[in-house]
Amino acid sequence: MRVFIDGQEREYEAGTRLYEIADEFQPEYHNHIILASVNGKLSELHKKVKGDSHVRFITTEEKPGMQAYQRTATLMMLKAFHEVVGEGRIERLAVDFSVGKGFFVEPRGDFEITEELLSRVKARMRGYAERKLPIMKRSVNTQEAVELFDRYGMHDKARLFSFRRVSRTNLYSLDGFEDYFYGYMAQNAGYIRQFDLVPYEYGFVLMLPTMENPDVVPEFVPSRKLFEVLKESSQWGKKMEIEDVGALNEQVCHGYATKLILIQEALQEKRIGQIAEMIARQPDKKFIMIAGPSSSGKTTFSYRLSIQLQALGLKPHPIAVDDYFVNRVNSPRDENGDYDYEALECLDIRQFNEDMNRLLTGETVEMPQYNFITGEREYKGKYLKLGPEDILVIEGIHCLNDKFSYALPKESKFKIYISALTQLNIDEHNRIPTTDGRLIRRMVRDARTRGATARDTISRWPSVRRGEEKNIFPYQEEADVMFNSASVYELAVLKLYAEPLLFQIPKDCPEYGEAKRLLKFLDYFLGVDSKTIPNNSIVREFIGGSCFPV
Repeated sequence: MRVFIDGQEREYEAGTRLYEIADEFQPEYHNHIILASVNGKLSELHKKVKGDSHVRFITTEEKPGMQAYQRTATLMMLKAFHEVVGEGRIERLAVDFSVGKGFFVEPRGDFEITEELLSRVKARMRGYAERKLPIMKRSVNTQEAVELFDRYGMHDKARLFSFRRVSRTNLYSLDGFEDYFYGYMAQNAGYIRQFDLVPYEYGFVLMLPTMENPDVVPEFVPSRKLFEVLKESSQWGKKMEIEDVGALNEQVCHGYATKLILIQEALQEKRIGQIAEMIARQPDKKFIMIAGPSSSGKTTFSYRLSIQLQALGLKPHPIAVDDYFVNRVNSPRDENGDYDYEALECLDIRQFNEDMNRLLTGETVEMPQYNFITGEREYKGKYLKLGPEDILVIEGIHCLNDKFSYALPKESKFKIYISALTQLNIDEHNRIPTTDGRLIRRMVRDARTRGATARDTISRWPSVRRGEEKNIFPYQEEADVMFNSASVYELAVLKLYAEPLLFQIPKDCPEYGEAKRLLKFLDYFLGVDSKTIPNNSIVREFIGGSCFPV
């Protein structure tokens, strides 16, 4: 049997397992091999190679590899907790959301999170890794899986799978502890070499390496403001009894989708109104600086905030940071030689600060408008002068970075961070990354407004994410307030728009693997019709039908 690996041809016996070949090639890789792609299809390392094949090994510096690392570590953590604390004392261990480059876990039951308890759990996890306990995988009938989950007390999973259309389900087990995980796993616990458990607030944080540095667990740096927003969203989910996809599907199944949409939109409008009132109580705040990562709904948010400010007697004026782009020929380029439109140097920050300060002192200023066709900044007689009730609503990715507004008095700025912080999880052990929600939003919007394919959006996403890590996330804690633009119902709506786009991606292109993962993810949701979504909703910015020019 011939196997082609990185341009090398090797002969192996039929039925050779991938981990045996991976062990042979590991010295040629800087990072640890954890999965493989066989003839373009993602595969776990316990699989056998059955014939002539093209194999590409996947390490922990790649997204599928690090996701497998995270899932396997989670399984190890859950088993260790059940051994240390005892089955009957654990009601729930929910992997809620990402915070401080780790995963916040909320425990419920007859036990208390202490340093001593976490140390014992970590010791058990290290023992599994040292013994290289195998991760076993079995396929069962979906109805049998539902019955098993009920027997295990995993009622969220039982509810989730009662809506599944697939006939069979893969379950993973570690030394007798069995669970369901959305995605592939490592071949054994020995692949999980680095991890930590850090007590925080009413739970703890599971700290794992990142793709950027797969051999080192980063230091836990609390993001207090972000955590409070995520906590608030999580508590709202509990009150509404919608903490996971299965619970959402039940609401949809019983005809409550419209009610849920209206409640969610009312909550967001209430929060926007509260932010407007905070601003109105501070008359020295003249520059409302709004920033957030891609597809957070910044544009719709800024319009809705402006309406709330007007209702309080203020006169808001929108300012798009993009209008202060330097001429395209003067733009910096990235490592690939392409224009780097997310770099701070892409903006004429000197002109921006000069104009804003002149407005602050009561002068009349001619405002620029950037022509994206010619790549030049233009002036077309649009003048602005601030009166006592006038206020500027400025939106752009660098708005929280004081290097951008360096000359403006600190007391004149009110900073808002907005992001789509998904409060819903697939089940208590399988979280939904906020980046997945934003990627799906962007995919739907790009297809509608820019004629871009889902493949285009997926291929550009890593570059977008690098820009966010550099230009947005480091400054999020400097915001005066944070706003969560995610809606609990939106993925059920976006599903109907995203699935046809994802199905168009050919199987032989690099983006197919990510498309397949997203299709599997969206298959958990029952679809929801968008007709009852209000036309001022942030969701409308992506699916269309907004009353705002977005």
